[in-house]
Amino acid sequence: MALSEHEQRLLDQLEQQLHAEDPKFANSMASSGGRGVSTRRIVLGALVAVAGIAVLILGISLQSPFNILVGILGFVVMGAGMYYATTKGKKAESSPVPTGRKEREAAPRGFMSNLENKWDERKRDQP
Repeated sequence: MALSEHEQRLLDQLEQQLHAEDPKFANSMASSGGRGVSTRRIVLGALVAVAGIAVLILGISLQSPFNILVGILGFVVMGAGMYYATTKGKKAESSPVPTGRKEREAAPRGFMSNLENKWDERKRDQP
């Protein structure tokens, strides 16, 4: 369901205030516009994890003094594959605050103070 014009303006004001108060948090919460984890990263990470499991099993089955080191190496490779599969790639650079709207060009008055003023006006209008 689409937002009304008033709701969209309120959402824009909230976003603008968030970017003004805590730009680092706002950038971390902003949607990248693309998809999340890519299929390529999942497949490649899964293949590396399977190779790590194979090295881990090889390390267990070896009857040499290096079996523990090979097992640990297999575990590290498996963990690296899973880490690679579940993380996102490099983030695309984007501007933190979209521009072009009249509300964004004007100096922000403070969203919470606007809400408090509107609340006070409603209370005064009620009998």
